Amino acid sequence: MLPKEKLTARLQKGYHICVGLDTDINKIPPHLKSNEDAILDFNRAIIEQTNDIAAAYKINFAFYEKEGAKGMELLARTLKLIPEDVLVIGDAKRGDIGNTSLMYAQSLFEHYKIDASTLSPYMGEDSLSPFMNYENNINFILALTSNPGSHDFEKLELVSGKKVYQEVISKVNSWNKNNNLGIVFGATNLDELKENIKTFGNLFILLPGVGAQGGDLEGIVKVFKENSNNNYLINVSRALIYADSSENFAEVSRKVLEDYNKTIKDV
Repeated sequence: MLPKEKLTARLQKGYHICVGLDTDINKIPPHLKSNEDAILDFNRAIIEQTNDIAAAYKINFAFYEKEGAKGMELLARTLKLIPEDVLVIGDAKRGDIGNTSLMYAQSLFEHYKIDASTLSPYMGEDSLSPFMNYENNINFILALTSNPGSHDFEKLELVSGKKVYQEVISKVNSWNKNNNLGIVFGATNLDELKENIKTFGNLFILLPGVGAQGGDLEGIVKVFKENSNNNYLINVSRALIYADSSENFAEVSRKVLEDYNKTIKDV
């Protein structure tokens, strides 16, 4: 299946939770820590328990890159555990000049064979075009993020009266010639979501910030449903994968995901 087909199929089933595999050896259950492949064993258990009811998985490269070659091998082994019909987002937040950007795109989409990327837009269209030219892959471009520092640049007002993040959304829509683009819009920005959702067009929306960061799941879902927009993914990492530290941690994670799915359905 092509990445867009994978995502659309899950969204049509009513699955909107993206499971973030931001796996930290210090946070996994104690009984796993002595295992030779502790993180891989943890990831495997989470994936096995959630892959049939998750919308996607997001792998944050930083949690693997910090271990060097060993960590990148672990990332590759984790990718093999994810079924072919589930979208995988490589959360690496790339964005650099043309030739460098092309190398990054080839790494994600050809070497690791990942379905989707996250990108920073602040070096402009030419820094993103190597990713956008992979017509079958999805690219989520940072618009309004969930961190407090989003005020430093993203919410600044331009001479036009637009905020920076609003200009990013406008640009991404204009770049979306291959219908393979999306934006990252933090779930902690509910008021801004209400104000701007009609500008999203056909873009896919990735919303981090529900769970540990305090984003309002029901509020977010309500806005999308009121606007008849089904193109959204809500990322949950810590609140889901670290929901329990017993030997039944994976089963508990599944129950948390089931509860999220029910909440979305019931809104």
